[in-house]
Amino acid sequence: MDETPKRFDRIVAILIQLQSKKIVRAQELADRFDCSLRTIYRDIRTLEASGVPIYSEAGVGYALMEGYRLPPVMFTREEVSSFIAAEKLMQKFTDPSLGSHYASAMYKLKSVLRSGDKDYLSNIESRVLMQTATTEPMFNDNSPNTLAVLFEGIAEKKQILLTYKTFDKDETTQRNLEPVGVFHDHNNWYFLGYCHLRKDYRQFRTDRIQEIKKTELDFTIEHNSLETYLSQTETIPTTKVRLLIDKKIARYLATERKYHGYISEKEVDEKIEMTFMCRDIENAFPRWFLMFGDYATILEPEILKTNTLKLIEVNKQRLL
Repeated sequence: MDETPKRFDRIVAILIQLQSKKIVRAQELADRFDCSLRTIYRDIRTLEASGVPIYSEAGVGYALMEGYRLPPVMFTREEVSSFIAAEKLMQKFTDPSLGSHYASAMYKLKSVLRSGDKDYLSNIESRVLMQTATTEPMFNDNSPNTLAVLFEGIAEKKQILLTYKTFDKDETTQRNLEPVGVFHDHNNWYFLGYCHLRKDYRQFRTDRIQEIKKTELDFTIEHNSLETYLSQTETIPTTKVRLLIDKKIARYLATERKYHGYISEKEVDEKIEMTFMCRDIENAFPRWFLMFGDYATILEPEILKTNTLKLIEVNKQRLL
């Protein structure tokens, strides 16, 4: 079998990846292309012999000399199709500020497509619709640039000044934070940051942010990765929840239940009793419960019944 075309594609892809980041590690390239480090070293030498200005630092990685750029690249049909999904997600799940920046970037990206690929893209994009499971806004109208400011703070390691409205006490507080990371979960955006007011790490929901500003204050702590903190679930208070669910519905919950602290289940009188250790009894769990609530009964706790009724009442008032 002739490996030349495969190797050529890999070398071009390596060059593109070198342009996409400041530093690229050899192991990172080997993992992406499922090859040995020796193969990567050989490909890098080929690029250097072709006149590509690459410099390396032992134990760090490879980088292109500042100012070197590859001419515009051509995209495959499969890559063009992926743009549609990304664009629809950005339209639905980002704040207005970041969404406008992405729209501008998409115009630039589409401008380098071949005519046939532009038609291909146009024929598909009007046929793709992204719907959310909730009509609740993900961002406060007073803070349309939430994600953009968070991204800047994380990238530049600058503290942010946050005005935040808590759910349970309905009070507004102002605090300085060092944003660690942003994540999307159960139809809401959250970010985790070190709070100088509480002297600890806290999670914040973007729709409760009343105002957000980047400051010129540097981080005071060297933070670990976002995954490190999110995996420490034992430090987050939980509430035991028991539901009695019709068998015909219970099997459809297998995928989502793990996101709500699912622990176990057992059969009780032709129904399924599920037990959860819930991290968000105030909002996320009641919203999820209402998706199948006409086929289920809340056994405990009483506060879940109360929060669910409150949510029903709020939605009822909006419909009137």
